[in-house]
Amino acid sequence: MPPADAPTDPGPAAQAGPDAEDTLDLRLTAELLALLGEETPAYGYGPADSALLDRPARWKPVTTSAGVFQLVPVRLERDLALISRWMNDPAVADFWELAGAETVTAAHLMPQLDGDGRSIPCLGVLSGVPMSYWEIYRADLDPLSRHCRVRPHDTGIHLLIGDVRGRGHGIGSTLLRAVSDLVLDSRPRCTRVVAEPDLRNTPSVSAFLRAGFRYSAEVELPEKRAALMVRDRAHRDHL
Repeated sequence: MPPADAPTDPGPAAQAGPDAEDTLDLRLTAELLALLGEETPAYGYGPADSALLDRPARWKPVTTSAGVFQLVPVRLERDLALISRWMNDPAVADFWELAGAETVTAAHLMPQLDGDGRSIPCLGVLSGVPMSYWEIYRADLDPLSRHCRVRPHDTGIHLLIGDVRGRGHGIGSTLLRAVSDLVLDSRPRCTRVVAEPDLRNTPSVSAFLRAGFRYSAEVELPEKRAALMVRDRAHRDHL
């Protein structure tokens, strides 16, 4: 089970800090631009092309009020330095607990990248800029299922906003709604999108609520006490 979600909308106070400028000038590399332009991959994506999650590598970009957004499966050699930098942001480290050298982040990513596709790490690219980190996972195949009731094909989401400019403006809830819609549109057998943010992380819980999720239960997990958040396919147009 991956660590807790980082704050998705921690507010203006969380935007300042000595490392804030690390993410201000990020732009896509030529390789990532080429990847985004591929209609059909010419080579395999490994776990990200797995049928367990209906091939997230092939999910299309979506238009949101914040700009065009796309999930791009992580490649370790391309993305490790960026994701590790985000993990060392104090606002993120408090909940993900992956601060430290790049090897710490790599050790978290590798089991997913070498796995069978039940959990897929992705960059969130908004208007051409990588600004968030996501994990899309099969909740019914995750250790989460040992601690609460899940349904077949329930799909889980973890999110952190890495770019400090994206915090405190409602972008987190906008993207959570967009990605949960993308999951439901891409996975016809999935009836619920779920998440389990740390109960202490009130900005994250609030972002899920604004994104159309409902609070389902309090869940005691090995590493945290979590709020089980659920977005139901049946009610997606009403919340």
